[in-house]
Amino acid sequence: MLSRTAENIFWMARYIERAESTARIIQMGQRMAILPGPIHREEWRSVLRVTGCDRLIDGDRPVAEADIVHLLLLDDANPSSIRACLLRARNNGRAVRTALTQDMWEALNEDWRRLEHYDVMRARRDLAELIDWVKTRASTFRGAAETGQLRNEGHDFLRIGGALERAEMTLRLLDVKYYVLLPETAVVGGVRDHYQWTSVLHALSAARAYHHVYGGGDYTPWRIADLLILNPQFPRSVSFCFEQIGWHLDRLARAHGQRGAAHETAATMLSQLRSRESGEIFEGGLHEFVQNALIVTNRLSREIAQAYHFA
Repeated sequence: MLSRTAENIFWMARYIERAESTARIIQMGQRMAILPGPIHREEWRSVLRVTGCDRLIDGDRPVAEADIVHLLLLDDANPSSIRACLLRARNNGRAVRTALTQDMWEALNEDWRRLEHYDVMRARRDLAELIDWVKTRASTFRGAAETGQLRNEGHDFLRIGGALERAEMTLRLLDVKYYVLLPETAVVGGVRDHYQWTSVLHALSAARAYHHVYGGGDYTPWRIADLLILNPQFPRSVSFCFEQIGWHLDRLARAHGQRGAAHETAATMLSQLRSRESGEIFEGGLHEFVQNALIVTNRLSREIAQAYHFA
């Protein structure tokens, strides 16, 4: 496979995953912002922090829902906005059109201009519908790839890109929520605390998984951290994502007859995740773990680009 094709597929997957993750985080922000008390004043700013866009709001002025809708949904000048991500995913897909199935291309191409017809006021009014639309588009694309794409190198780069983006967003969400919600751990088990932490689970479609793993309503931050970082069965956990990354990198290594720094980085990270005990990450410092893990994901992205000669 040409390195340019591999790069386009890799980034197409990342942009699709980023668009969906941003939609989920906006949805979580809505749930959290309606809570009474001082925490709602920081909630929308924390949404910007998760997506790395807090620099786009000047000073310490309060961040409102209208700011979020403009910056993270509609603003094509912000490369992390949903509109920009979907456009870039489509552009990458168009560049490798022959490497995609018809269903994959249609999932990228259908109604792709929809957000151009919205201003902030109308988008706020239809926000729930737009968030569901973004999530459905991402799921449709993944379903088309799952059922129709050849399991070749293109599929490997698609899965690696999506898993790397998903792991990074899960880590960012945990880190930001840790600081916003930590004062509430003094009243763990209260109604407000329960609602805040379950909002994190809902953002990642993890509430049912949490129930199956831990048996119900004791929503504690250390268990949530364990589920979202260490659980190898939950598809949005960091551990699951690195399992996928490692598996597909190994396939590429066998196809090319060589391994490189990216393969070792992924294998080392996965080994570290597997060796952690329940509760160990939270006790040892969630923020420190997440910051180190984000360094790893950023380095891994660069190493993959170098190994497979992305431009």
